[in-house]
Amino acid sequence: MESDQAAYENLLLRVPPKVIRSEEENEHFIEELRRLEEGEPEWGDAERRFAELLTLLIEDFEERNYALPKASPIATVEFLMDQHGLKQKDLVDVFGTRSVVSEILSGKRELNKDHIRKLSERFGVSPELFF
Repeated sequence: MESDQAAYENLLLRVPPKVIRSEEENEHFIEELRRLEEGEPEWGDAERRFAELLTLLIEDFEERNYALPKASPIATVEFLMDQHGLKQKDLVDVFGTRSVVSEILSGKRELNKDHIRKLSERFGVSPELFF
């Protein structure tokens, strides 16, 4: 049986890792990762290390090419309201009063920690969306 280091080197020779620069290369690495995952129950250290490397390369490419632009907290609230068919009055339970809802959505007031917590719970999203 070959050592983990030799097994890892063989994987590197079979699929030489590199920075992914095209959709075709990305698909190739995804397919290699899928192929590797088919034998997952018998994985050794070499396969785990190689799968981790492929995952990092794929994530790097996808983050550079498919990352959503960062939206302002207000734009995020407006998007979520639209997706859920809500009007300003429907967020009084989050912000306390209609005037606070209006001030937040007009940009006159910023979201505070309590607002962010309540919005996160209300829409089932990460609080990070509002920063």
